[in-house]
Parts: sequence; C-alpha cells; structure tokens
Amino acid sequence: MIQIDTKLPIMEAFYTLQGEGFFQGSAAYFIRLGGCDVGCVWCDVKDSWDATKHPPISIENIVKDASEFPARLAVITGGEPLMYDLTDLTAYLKEKNFRTHIETSGAYTLTGTWDWVCFSPKKFKKPLEEVAKKADELKVIIFNASDFKFAEEWANEVNSDCKLFLQPEWEKSEKMLPSIIEYVKENPKWRITLQTHKFLNIP
Repeated sequence: MIQIDTKLPIMEAFYTLQGEGFFQGSAAYFIRLGGCDVGCVWCDVKDSWDATKHPPISIENIVKDASEFPARLAVITGGEPLMYDLTDLTAYLKEKNFRTHIETSGAYTLTGTWDWVCFSPKKFKKPLEEVAKKADELKVIIFNASDFKFAEEWANEVNSDCKLFLQPEWEKSEKMLPSIIEYVKENPKWRITLQTHKFLNIP
C-alpha cells in the first residue's frame, strides 16, 4: 500500500524544460530533494546539501502540485535523491500517470520504479556498480582532462544500450569544450550535452 503521508525534504519543485541529456527540451516537472553528502566542489545547488533547511512535504502534496501542469514527466533530482527510499513517491507518481525519471550520482542503492535512470557518477563519493548497471543514460561532467578517463571507466560498467553523454562543467565550458568536441569526434559512442536551461535562462 502506498503511504501518501510519507514526507520528503523538498528544496524546490518547478515546471520547466529538461535542460540536459537525452530528454533535453522536453517539458518536465522537477522535484529537487534536499540532502547530499557527495560534495562536488563545483556543485551549482549547494543549498540543497543540508536537508534540515528544507521542509518535509507529503508525497500526496508533492504529486498534487506536479499534477497541476500538463506534462506527465517527473524528474527527481537533488541533492542526492537516493539518500531516501523513493518507492512510495514513484508508485504514487505512476498511479497518476507520470513517467518517472531520476538524476543520481549512484552513491546509494536504487529505490523506486523508474522509466529512466540518468546516472552521473562523481569522483567525490564512489558510485555503486549496481546503479550503473540499471542506467539508461550515463552523464559525466568534464571539469578537467582526467575526467575523460573517469568517463571511460564508467562507460565500461553500464549496459550496452545506455546513452553516453559528456557535459562540460558550466564554469569550465569555454576551456573544456574544444577538448570534449575532439574527444567525441574520436570516440563517437559519446555525445555532448550542454546545460541548455542556463542559456535559455529558465530553471
């Protein structure tokens, strides 16, 4: 039985366009959970790290708010959303006819029922291979040249159908994009993804 009174700390929730990866440009409702211990030095949502700063909201109200918008695509992100058991949240979203997508570093066990798993491994906290195996999309942030090797290491862990993306860290884009472009030309299994929502000035 779904526990709709289950509460999760919500940093923010908003309707926008998916800015990155395979579903870039798709209308989606983002649910950003508070709490993260991965500690990426270049994280652009560090306000999400401390879960105690964000009010716990029942999944009934979370899904009710999402249902006010026409798209039926919900993206669960963070912080690190897998710090929480997402079984009830995804079950209730599915009951209301949402596609369920997650963006995760893979540092915790995968819970919930997912239509799409975007696995974005980080060097700062070792990801779990079990999450990598279930990934539909591998998105590796390129901050410096050593990240290409890191990307290949995780490309070897995902399944053969997983979509592979390299994304420049926003502040390093000008410096790293030429290298990423050349790398993709030489290794065409990869694709480039950019944070298009920042160019479009949307959330």
